[in-house]
Amino acid sequence: MKKNMSNLDKGIRVLIAAAIALLYYFDVIEGTLAYILMAVAIIFLITSLINFCPLYRVFGISTCKLKN
Repeated sequence: MKKNMSNLDKGIRVLIAAAIALLYYFDVIEGTLAYILMAVAIIFLITSLINFCPLYRVFGISTCKLKN
């Protein structure tokens, strides 16, 4: 797997995942919506850790700066 995520992209994903976790913790979101958003948060965290987003590859997107 080639990296296709920049540090900014990874940081934004981690912040969104943290915001979703906090919303769930403080009972702002609940029920089915909470489960869906928590799944999205987990996916964001995993893709941030491995520096690879499968959807970026499908659509041919890369936010990672190439080293020359």
